Amino acid sequence: MKLIVGLGNPGKEYENTRHNIGFMVLDSYLGDVKWSSKFNGLYYQTNIHGEKYIFLKPQSYMNLSGGVVKKYADYFKLTFEDVLIIQDDLDLEVGKIRIKINSSAGGHNGIKDIIACLHTDAFARIKVGVSNNKNMDTKDYVLGAFSKKDMDLIKTKFADINRIIESFDYKDINMLMNKYN
Repeated sequence: MKLIVGLGNPGKEYENTRHNIGFMVLDSYLGDVKWSSKFNGLYYQTNIHGEKYIFLKPQSYMNLSGGVVKKYADYFKLTFEDVLIIQDDLDLEVGKIRIKINSSAGGHNGIKDIIACLHTDAFARIKVGVSNNKNMDTKDYVLGAFSKKDMDLIKTKFADINRIIESFDYKDINMLMNKYN
């Protein structure tokens, strides 16, 4: 069983913001599905290649994502090796993708909270570059909407991210990193 977590903030006002790239990826991958609710998260279960996948959108704000992820991991008896987090990354150019494990939070408060709640940084992550604007406050930047040009570029990466999700196996994470990083 795999837990695929797209990070974002709940609410219409955050829908197309840089910080919500995790939600956007899950919506793009799954299309129009009926989400269920449990433990302050929206989730959807399906099978991919005979493996059960749980897709999760935490409904706490970004900085409190860890508690929701921990409740799902505990409830479904998952280890960190079963968890894949999709997050925004300010240090990557718009549209760049990096797969990481054993990596610090790098200033990302949602990841900091997940690391604190899971007591490890060894879970897998897909970092999606949203770039940075040093002339703006970081909070304002990540909560700002993508330009049309940047959104179009991000959308071209969804196919690669979808393949990573479907191929996610912690034992083969190095192969995925070599292929997509």
